[in-house]
Amino acid sequence: MVQLTRIYTKSGDKGKTALGNGKRVAKNDIRVAAYGTVDETNAVIGVARLHSADDPETDAMLARIQNDLFDLGADLCTPGDGSDDNPDQPSLRITARQTERLEQEIDAINAGLDPLKSFILPGGSALAAQLHVARTVSRRAERLVVELAGIEAINPEAVRYINRLSDHMFVLARHANNGGKDDILWKPGLTR
Repeated sequence: MVQLTRIYTKSGDKGKTALGNGKRVAKNDIRVAAYGTVDETNAVIGVARLHSADDPETDAMLARIQNDLFDLGADLCTPGDGSDDNPDQPSLRITARQTERLEQEIDAINAGLDPLKSFILPGGSALAAQLHVARTVSRRAERLVVELAGIEAINPEAVRYINRLSDHMFVLARHANNGGKDDILWKPGLTR
């Protein structure tokens, strides 16, 4: 269990931060930007949960995802793809099982939605609108994770997980909009 006794350490006052392996890097390093944006995604989902109290199943999914996102942040904070982790003290890594759970939930949610007949605009219910924000922030996190993966080896499951997450937020937003019935449809050229 993690125990924090001091909130500030002053060790970052010169623009550096420590990774999971102790190496110090600039706070604007792509790795820090990637896991920082994963953290931002987690915070946005926390706000969405303020609107999910009437749907315990959705709230439980979001709670699991928030925990997964801490796992993903820990994974991205620790350099390497996990293949050379110390077997006695392996780094926390996102697993295929976590991604597969997202896929199963996406399929189950999507089965109950009205078919898409147009692109939809972010909005509708308060929960749906906030889930669309989570979707777009998770897409930004994905772009950063993919950029990091192009520079150095990372756990490939991290890329798969963050890619599925935005899909999950999309179908969950549609679910929150009365199964898609209250989605706001895009009307091309409407304001010309």
